[in-house]
Amino acid sequence: MDVIAIDDPTDAQIRGWHEVLTAVHAAGPAGDPAPDPGHTARGLRGAEPGSRRRLWAVADGDRLAGVAAVRLPGESGAGRPGEVDIQVRPPLRRRGIGGLLLAAAADGLRADGRTSVIAQVLAGTPAVPFLESHGFECVLSLRGMVLHVADVPPDLPARLLADGPAGYRLVRWRGVVPDEHAAALARAKHAMADFAEYEGEPWDARRVRETEEVVAERGDDLYTVAALSGDVVAGFTEVVVPHGAAGRAAQYDTAVVPEHRGRRIGIWVKAAMLQWLVADRPDVREIETDNSGDNAHMLAVNEELGFRVERESMEYQAAVAALPAR
Repeated sequence: MDVIAIDDPTDAQIRGWHEVLTAVHAAGPAGDPAPDPGHTARGLRGAEPGSRRRLWAVADGDRLAGVAAVRLPGESGAGRPGEVDIQVRPPLRRRGIGGLLLAAAADGLRADGRTSVIAQVLAGTPAVPFLESHGFECVLSLRGMVLHVADVPPDLPARLLADGPAGYRLVRWRGVVPDEHAAALARAKHAMADFAEYEGEPWDARRVRETEEVVAERGDDLYTVAALSGDVVAGFTEVVVPHGAAGRAAQYDTAVVPEHRGRRIGIWVKAAMLQWLVADRPDVREIETDNSGDNAHMLAVNEELGFRVERESMEYQAAVAALPAR
C-alpha cells in the first residue's frame, strides 16, 4: 500500500477520512461524542491562521485504511513542535500502515525544519505502544473531565458568584476579544506557564485575535469570561460551543495571573461562565475539559463545579531526527 499526499482534499477523500475517524471512535473507549462530518470537512479544507496543515492517507482498495495530519504552527523552521495525529481502521492495524504514515509525516516535519513533534492519544489504546515503539516519550498526562449541566444544583453558580473576591469585576464577551481587553488578555495567557513553554511563542494581542478568529471561521462560538482588577485581566476562562456538536461544549483556556491567585478567581469566572451558558445556550448539555494530571488546584476547582473524570489521555513527544524516513 502506498501513502498518498493530500494537498486539496476532494469530497470523496473527506468522506473516506471521516469514515476512518468514525471506525476508530467506534472501537475506542465509550464517552466521547462521535465525530461530526461537518467538523471533519472544515478541519481538512482550511488550515488555522498562523499554522499550516499537511495530510496523508493510505488506501485499501476504494477506501482509506489510515490517515495522518500534521499541524505546523508558525513559520517554517519555527522552534515550536509540530503536531501529528495518525488514525488507522482497527481491522487493518498491525500491518505497517501506521508506520508508513508516520514516516511520511516525519519527512514533512523535516522538510519544514521542525526538530520535535507531539501527539496526544487516549491512555490504554493501541496508539500508546505504537508511539512508544517509535521513540516517543510521554511528557504529560491529561485527565478528561465532563460536567453534565443538568446535574448541577440550580443555585450553585449563584452561590459561587456571591462569594466573589472584593476589588474585582467580571466582564464577558462572545467571539473575538474586544480591542480594549486584547492586550490584557494576552498578558494573562502567560499565566499558563506550561502552555506558554509548550507553544514556544509569546502571546500578544495579534496572536489572541488570530486564535479566536480560527474558532469563528470554523462556525463555532467562543465564550469568554474575565475577572478584571482595574484594566488588568486577573483571570479568565473560555468555552467553545462547536457547530453541530450534539450538546457538548469544550472548555478551552482557564488561567489566573500569579499575583492574583489564592482568591478563588478561577472558580468565580467558571461559575459565571456556567451561569451564562445555562441562560444563553440551553442546547449545551455537557462541558468537557482536559487538565494536567498534576494540576491539583484546577482539578479541585472542576470537581467542586461537578466535573467528573471520564478518560485519561497522554501527550507524547519525539525528536523528528529519530523518526523513520520513507
